Amino acid sequence: MQPIKIATAQFENASGDKTFNLQRIDELSARAARQGAQVVAFHECSITGYTFARNLSRAELLAVAEPIPDGESIQALTAIARRNDIAVLAGLFEKDEQDQIFKAYVCVDRNGLVAKYRKLHPFINPHILPGDRYVVFDLFGWKCGILICYDNNVVENVRATALLGADIIFMPHVTMMTPSTRPGAGFADPALWANRENDPTSLRLEFDGMKGRAWLMKWLPARAYDNGIYAIFANPIGMDDDQLKNGCSMIIDPFGDVVAECRELGDDIAVATCTPEKLQQAGGYRYRKARRPDLYRDIIGQAHQPEQKVVWLNAEQPIEE
Repeated sequence: MQPIKIATAQFENASGDKTFNLQRIDELSARAARQGAQVVAFHECSITGYTFARNLSRAELLAVAEPIPDGESIQALTAIARRNDIAVLAGLFEKDEQDQIFKAYVCVDRNGLVAKYRKLHPFINPHILPGDRYVVFDLFGWKCGILICYDNNVVENVRATALLGADIIFMPHVTMMTPSTRPGAGFADPALWANRENDPTSLRLEFDGMKGRAWLMKWLPARAYDNGIYAIFANPIGMDDDQLKNGCSMIIDPFGDVVAECRELGDDIAVATCTPEKLQQAGGYRYRKARRPDLYRDIIGQAHQPEQKVVWLNAEQPIEE
């Protein structure tokens, strides 16, 4: 493997406006390519918008969703990848031949679809079905995986993807700045975003505090460190429907160190070079080799009924058919 240069991006998406969002993806992809990146990653549902989908009926969600790889957005992404000579990863709602709906994230290059992943733990809308498999694919000689947002909170998902051979795991999110049972959590006031040019300090304090980055840093670097992988985290900034998001898109190396991060209070990219040497130098590589599956195979694999609760969605109205 040769070193690979990867960009992670953040931007303020528009709910349901694929044309606008694809234009921003194109512009930021071009910017990443100018900085020498071979790959650029965008956030969860970066093509369609995300949080607005909690209020959509099944029919409305189907109207937003697209088939993969034959939908217009995948064709547009392929054109972006070809025009900028860069591999692009982005997210959207997918519908299959039976009109089943999934939360998808794709990697495309100049030749079209390279990989597709379906979120294992969707929750934003009850009409979205969970994916049923991990995905590992080749990209410039590297083994790569994808886990979307909540999927990364279940540590077994990250370990399983790493054990399947992933050296890099793309982790697209729409996260932070929502209520939770943890101390310091909560929504952020949209007025801070509207006033960001006059008062960037107050916005930055909110973004970097326990509602945002400080919470992220409690767990995200551990996913990279424990598994000895590169974590490519992408998250939107600005308003996503009625929720303010804080960006902080970053690249974390196998030591758990942040090696690149978006720090603009607006659309931005961050670029880092991933080197293969770190994969075996990091502790996670040694700890994976030292595992004793005989001790916990039956414990981890025992029958379990999944239960997924998202605190800030509890008060939402039920979705209509």
